[in-house]
Amino acid sequence: MFDLLLENCRIERDLIVNIGVDDGRIARISHEKLRASERIDLKGYFVLPGLIDAHVHFRDPGLEYKEDFRTGSMAAAHGGFSTVIDMPNTIPPTDNAREFRRKIRIGEGKSIVDFGLHAGYSDPSEIEEVLELKPASFKVFMDLAEIPMVDALFRRLRELSSGVPVTVHCENREVIGRSMEKLEGRDDPFAYSLARPPLAEEVSVAEVLALALHHGHPVHVCHLSTRKALEVIEPFRDYVTCEVTPHHLLLDSGSLEGFGTLAKTNPPLRARGEGLSPEDLGRINIIGTDHAPHTLEEKERGVWDAPPGIPNLEVVLRLLLTLVSMGRVSLETVRRMLAEEPARIFGLRSKGHIREGMDADFAVVDLKAAGTIRADEFYSKAHYTPFEGFKYTGEAVMTIVRGQVVMEDGEVLEGDGRYVASEH
Repeated sequence: MFDLLLENCRIERDLIVNIGVDDGRIARISHEKLRASERIDLKGYFVLPGLIDAHVHFRDPGLEYKEDFRTGSMAAAHGGFSTVIDMPNTIPPTDNAREFRRKIRIGEGKSIVDFGLHAGYSDPSEIEEVLELKPASFKVFMDLAEIPMVDALFRRLRELSSGVPVTVHCENREVIGRSMEKLEGRDDPFAYSLARPPLAEEVSVAEVLALALHHGHPVHVCHLSTRKALEVIEPFRDYVTCEVTPHHLLLDSGSLEGFGTLAKTNPPLRARGEGLSPEDLGRINIIGTDHAPHTLEEKERGVWDAPPGIPNLEVVLRLLLTLVSMGRVSLETVRRMLAEEPARIFGLRSKGHIREGMDADFAVVDLKAAGTIRADEFYSKAHYTPFEGFKYTGEAVMTIVRGQVVMEDGEVLEGDGRYVASEH
């Protein structure tokens, strides 16, 4: 007798099974009928492992007017995500053990989905105590950091024999500075893309890879935006993993004409031909949404004053399943990039797969559901998106976290999100 039975789950194209859940874990996967206290008939819907977004900004603490763990996790559940990993650039930043513990308490008090945490980095003396709390990674913004400071992080992690990856935002500030000088007097959205050109990313990626190679330590490159940056990475696959966002995958700088600063992001959208496309996904490890909410009032400021960031948790699966319906992406790719690889890279050993003994996390999807993306339907506090009006085919109709349904047919329910320690 199981706690919960999920009946008629399609976990492969032609494989329908029943899944028994006990104490929040997958206890049995079987073709046979099973007994349980509660049953949910999934009627042959496709069932993916619970999705994992390894790159979110929930703005909590310090910037809760933009988003918090409650609303951010509701957006995650709405989009099919059962686990997120939050970034450390809050107020104050999560760059020491005291703030790391505080954020765990905040998340466990508000989140309806499970969550991990990236740690910030400012002082090598803090690293050992932070490591005891099992962070997913140490995050570095290369457009803000000095190379000797980042080198000190790598050296300290090597001294401690830690396999925790260094996660990096790659843009070179010297290249950005020189580019800005050429744009004096311009205030159009295209100017922002020119101010942070592809070369800024490519140079910064090369710098990070040199550090990874020198120290023999794993690096994860966030939000790649150019094909040349991806080519720079290729020879260093023993040390580096990488991600792409939905906006860098599917939009280009032409979107700035229609959406203006609502499409402003770092790194910026690239000109057609410079950026990435769905055909590049086979060379990229994961999709991270870089869910980065702001208020509409902030986003509608001038091009230099509006903050960069796009809320993506509630659109990415719809966009990818639309590509599946068009034959441009496989469901296997979606599963790899939004579940299996994020779990592997960031040490979430009980998540990312539908296997006996794993957490009972699932994204149930209707591959035929059709609709139009509308920001006014978001659970996020950020009600804007450059994907406004996109027609989609396929969406999550149920999200399950450790056996608890937290979203059904577009309605987000209550949940009991827990901190997930990373095991590297």
